Amino acid sequence: MDKSWKHSDRRSKAYEFGVEAFLNFAVENLLTTTHIRCPCVKCVNLKLFGVGIIRDHLYFNGVDQSYKNWTFHGEPWEATTNASRNVEEDDGHSRCSFVSEEIDMDDNDFGDFGSDPYEFANVIEDGDQPVYPGCRKYTKLSALVKLYNLKAKHGMNDVCFTELLILQGDLLPEGNTIPTSMKECEDSTTCPTCGISRWKEGKDSILKEGVPAKVVWYFPPIPRFKRMFQSHETAKSLTWHAARKSIDGQMSHPADSPSWKLLDDKWPEFGNEPRNLRLALSSDVFNPHSSLSSRYSCWPVILVTYNLPPWLCMKRKFMMLTLLISGPKQPGNDIDVYLEPLIDDLKSLWDEIRGVYDAYNGEYFTLRAALMWTINDFPAYGNLSGCVVKGYKACPICGDDTPSHRLKNGHKICYIGHRKWLPINHPYRRQRAAFNGKPEYSTPPEPLTGEEVLHMVEDGDRVCWKKKSIFFDLEYWKYLPVRHALDVMHIEKNVYDSIIGTLLEIPGKNKDGIAARLDLLNMGVKTDFQPEYGERRTRLPPGPWNLSRVKKREVCNSFYGMKVPEDKLEEDVVVTLCLLEKYFPPSFFDIMVHLVVHVAEVRLCGPVYFRWMYPFERYMKVLKGYVQNRTRPEGCIAERYIAEEAVEFCTEHLSDVSTVGVPSSQKMGVSKPLLGCTVSVVDRDLLNQAHLYVLENTEEVLPYIEQHMTHIKTAYPKFRKRTKWLQDKHNSTFIQWLRFKVYVIE
Repeated sequence: MDKSWKHSDRRSKAYEFGVEAFLNFAVENLLTTTHIRCPCVKCVNLKLFGVGIIRDHLYFNGVDQSYKNWTFHGEPWEATTNASRNVEEDDGHSRCSFVSEEIDMDDNDFGDFGSDPYEFANVIEDGDQPVYPGCRKYTKLSALVKLYNLKAKHGMNDVCFTELLILQGDLLPEGNTIPTSMKECEDSTTCPTCGISRWKEGKDSILKEGVPAKVVWYFPPIPRFKRMFQSHETAKSLTWHAARKSIDGQMSHPADSPSWKLLDDKWPEFGNEPRNLRLALSSDVFNPHSSLSSRYSCWPVILVTYNLPPWLCMKRKFMMLTLLISGPKQPGNDIDVYLEPLIDDLKSLWDEIRGVYDAYNGEYFTLRAALMWTINDFPAYGNLSGCVVKGYKACPICGDDTPSHRLKNGHKICYIGHRKWLPINHPYRRQRAAFNGKPEYSTPPEPLTGEEVLHMVEDGDRVCWKKKSIFFDLEYWKYLPVRHALDVMHIEKNVYDSIIGTLLEIPGKNKDGIAARLDLLNMGVKTDFQPEYGERRTRLPPGPWNLSRVKKREVCNSFYGMKVPEDKLEEDVVVTLCLLEKYFPPSFFDIMVHLVVHVAEVRLCGPVYFRWMYPFERYMKVLKGYVQNRTRPEGCIAERYIAEEAVEFCTEHLSDVSTVGVPSSQKMGVSKPLLGCTVSVVDRDLLNQAHLYVLENTEEVLPYIEQHMTHIKTAYPKFRKRTKWLQDKHNSTFIQWLRFKVYVIE
């Protein structure tokens, strides 16, 4: 029948006649008016409705343009041996079984279900069976998806889930289609062609000579990015950064950062398409076993997408596991070998991936993606970037100019000399005795650009660099201002532990001791605090960092409810480090304390909560909970992750099922209070007082305040000189007056 109406204006008669002809065709072939698949751009044949609802959907949402062969509504499958014929020659092209040269989908796409389309049709038909005879609310597929959703959300193990299935089968009427074991569930949801998930490739890696063989579980990201755009809501969220209305000049998203804008400016064709993805990569090691004494470790590699709104970027649902490197030992500097398949896919994403369907806009487009930076703790920072993270040149940003000094008695390297980051005329630069006994006139080192780093490692510089990072294989990597982000979480934790451990003299965390005092003597500073040797014990005179019991209690109380200012961060950090140098021993200043001077890279990367390890550390706990078999931890993680992600994709198309990876309070961008907080009901007077305070501190409202005061003085001339009365009258009437004023203007 004629299908040209799909391209007509939805307000035209041609579209109206086409919709009615389509609905009549579906009713005649399916012999039902209540259980018909809706082919609109939002439902894409995944939801069943009656004729009236489908008619409304086709008018409001439009028809899915990729649905060319109406196999779900009565048209027969068109068998063909040429799965790559042109769209122009094939009016019956099936978006599920055949691939066109124009669209150019790859073999990893879930749209390819093999050469026999009837296998896929059988799977769909089996999933459409009712749960039991006469049931109209659930089909076998929807019931299994909801059960799997509960299993993934609450971490239900296989034994418990199997018993739940058996109980469900006993409770339901005879003839129900609920499986009675996990194996039957897996048989109902595996690919009919290969019998396994297309997202997993588990095999022994072919590694370079000298690198121990490991099992690497690789989950290709490209087909999963395609799946994200096939969800109407997710596809809409992936352009949030470009569609947001509130741009107030504040840095609230990575899209506001210079790193993001550099990609837009240097590659305009990339930046002009808001659907092109900006990614970050995180890798960390964790122990999959409950026993903390075990030295076994896994190494997952996770991608996150920054196109999403701030409340979704770092949520579990959108953390994409791409690699799982098996233990028992860490890959170390050889991690580049295991990253090769991911780097190949990132290259393909930068070139272009054609034929990606956008369910929100109802069209195909060409997708590209760029990796903006990696997020790791400091040891992993060294493994991924190839830089040295120990010794005299341990700072990856300062490089050869790292301010380091070896302590003779402490047998460690300290990193002092932060006065060079102060303004050139700062008084601290001229002070001697309070620091290292010398004035400071040097300037801070300039960070190396990616091009300079690449030139150094290619020329064989082994002073600060151990290897050439595999990320330099990406065309754009050397141009990025920040390629590996410093993890503020681990930095602040280590610095906090050092400060509190020294002030409160906690054993094992105290940086003070006999060796620290002798190092002060060798440096010629704070010589009054040298050890006093006695017959039985050595006494350490109290230093500036030693507190009395009362002072220690005051320190602990001061942390309760503390709020730290966020403005002038870079300047305040340097002054704080210099103050610490004045009062703390040199042994206090390890590399983590020095890295504090560089965490103000927020200017280049955006808000810090988009690039610290807190969400990834929480996700490690989720992956650890997947392990049910101690002898095969990576296999457990892989299978559970695949099952959860498959369930997540299915629940995108079920209206009454909540997703696993996003809290219900986050779905509309509204957050609940943190744990320990209470919700208070505000009365009307207090709410008006807060409203008035906001209005009076808004620059755009100031002219209206003056107008209102003039209005009051005109209306009440005898009170013109009574300032308090005028102010009270203004406070009680200004909000309503302003509302009326705005209403009249509109």
